[in-house]
Amino acid sequence: MNIYSPEDIELVMSRLLGNEAGDDVESGIGEESRQEFIAKVGQEVAAAVTAERGRRDRTVIFAGSDICGAYALETAISLHRLGEAAEVYLINIGGNRLTPDCRAARERFVAEFGEDFLFETTGLQLQLPDIDSGVVVVDGLFGHEHSGPLMGGYQHLARFINESDAFVVSIDLPSGMSTDLSVGMINRNIIHADVTLTLVGPTAAFYMPENAELLGRWRVLPVITDRSVFKDIKSTVKLVEARHVKNILPERDRFASKADLGDAILFAGSYGMLGAAVLATRAALRSGCGKVTCFGPRCGFFVMQTSAPCAMYETDGSDMDIHHFELSRNYDGIGIGPGIGRSDATVRGLESFLKAAGASSKPLVLDADALNCIALRPAMLDFVPVNSVLTPHPGEFDRLFGTQPSSAARLLKAVEMARKHSLIIVLKGHYTATVWPDGSVILNSSGTEALATAGSGDVLTGLLTGFIAQGIHPAYAAVAAVYIHGLAGHMARNRHGVRGVTAEDLTQYIGMAIEAVVSPNK
Repeated sequence: MNIYSPEDIELVMSRLLGNEAGDDVESGIGEESRQEFIAKVGQEVAAAVTAERGRRDRTVIFAGSDICGAYALETAISLHRLGEAAEVYLINIGGNRLTPDCRAARERFVAEFGEDFLFETTGLQLQLPDIDSGVVVVDGLFGHEHSGPLMGGYQHLARFINESDAFVVSIDLPSGMSTDLSVGMINRNIIHADVTLTLVGPTAAFYMPENAELLGRWRVLPVITDRSVFKDIKSTVKLVEARHVKNILPERDRFASKADLGDAILFAGSYGMLGAAVLATRAALRSGCGKVTCFGPRCGFFVMQTSAPCAMYETDGSDMDIHHFELSRNYDGIGIGPGIGRSDATVRGLESFLKAAGASSKPLVLDADALNCIALRPAMLDFVPVNSVLTPHPGEFDRLFGTQPSSAARLLKAVEMARKHSLIIVLKGHYTATVWPDGSVILNSSGTEALATAGSGDVLTGLLTGFIAQGIHPAYAAVAAVYIHGLAGHMARNRHGVRGVTAEDLTQYIGMAIEAVVSPNK
């Protein structure tokens, strides 16, 4: 599924609607004329408002002076035709600000229903209705055509709506919200929608946690029937779904032996954090990998042999944590980080290993304390082999690349760093973003709040390392591992409830999650 940039949306809408110049409206290349399209949007919004109305007894529509205001007025026309009286508050400061689209929609409304339901602001004093929890508010002030924060009376109006406890439906976009990954937006100056009815499709901003309270539930209205308006749109942000992951995961040859299915090693664990090593190792074993080795300190020997008996265990001979990161053979997948700690000896050992790994150019999976160790000595980042995968949560990312003010800023920084260092960065969250070295962003669709549990990231590291060991390119392995990890979370949630899921549960459902994707009809 494409996630559109603001430029993509602008291009699609200009192809669809053509250009507006004075009173002359040129139709776009779509099947419907501009006026027919605006009316169609109004009909779909009206249907959505009717479905959401419930026991609320009034509908109040706020219409701006541009095309979003035209959508709002057409919504009012459709509601009145359905027998639902709707009050329209039209913002027309100075009495001459309406665009031809908006003016034409206003004339159609007045011609059919008169001016009893139309309250038009032409001066500087806004006309405001009484609204409360019994009212549906349709926000048709501004859509994607507006850029920049709301100012003056519009800012006052946004706060008035937000404080009213009304049920808010926004057309195209909550007024005041930007379609790009804007940093530093003040949410109280943006209308908070309960439902957002967007026209083209989502942008990356729709998937940022800070914007969840602005968008509410959102969906794309089925108003664009001419798909040719999307030609040549090459989105750099996409949403991955099960069918994409199925194409990534290799089929299992029925004559395969463990020697054919990859050999993975995980550098994991230290005194007091051996659970991380257990979880990562169990996940790698469940990934379908043929052989898995855990490398850790001597204190982990009996724990690992009893908790993950199917895996081998190696140690550098140190008692409490790893001092020397050593490879006894040519492993197909290498993961480093879960529970290794940040002792001086571990940091030095990791630095020496990365310098050697950089020379060998074998991609690595780096997570948890591996990232924290690198953050202590940032120069280590220069030795990480290209196409290695970093899997930070927000705190680890900020320690490594600098504190970011928002999720959107963090994603933009991840794109910058992935390009600069030729790395794959898995920025963990509800919609985990996998950022490729070319700047592409793959958002995950299988996230669940059940994954917000200690050790969840260790499971992802083991799963990802196991996939890479099976010969999947790290960029695709990251996308697949994130999706399967989320799907396992959903399965565990169905069994234990959202609050009862532990990371141990996730390891138990990895195999079933893979099977559900690879063989969905079984």
